[in-house]
Amino acid sequence: MKKDIIDINESTIKKFVESLRPEDPEIREKLDFGYSYDGKIIEIFEIRPEWDKPKEIQHIPFVKIRYYKSKNSWNLYWMRGNLKWESYEPFPNSSHLNKILEIIQEDKYGCFYG
Repeated sequence: MKKDIIDINESTIKKFVESLRPEDPEIREKLDFGYSYDGKIIEIFEIRPEWDKPKEIQHIPFVKIRYYKSKNSWNLYWMRGNLKWESYEPFPNSSHLNKILEIIQEDKYGCFYG
C-alpha cells in the first residue's frame, strides 16, 4: 500500500477512534479507546485498568480489520468470548474502510460494544 493511502487510512481510523473516546478526562482514566495500525491490520481496543490491579493498564481488543491488497478488500473481525477472532458474518468485508467503520459504529448485533 502506498504511503499516502496509509496516511489517509490512519487519519480515518484516528478520527473514528477519537469519536469513541469519552469526553470527560476522569472517565478516560477508567475507560478509553485506542488503536494500532501497521498499514495492513487495524486493531481497536479498550484501554482500562485491571479490575484487581488498578495501577496496571490493559488493552482489550474488540475489533480487527485486515486489508487484503490482492482482493482490494477490508475484512472485519470481532473478538468472541473465547478470545478468538471471528469474521463478522453479517458484513464480513468491503472495499471501503469507511463502510467497515460505519458497520462497527452501528453494531447492529452487539458484537463490538456488547
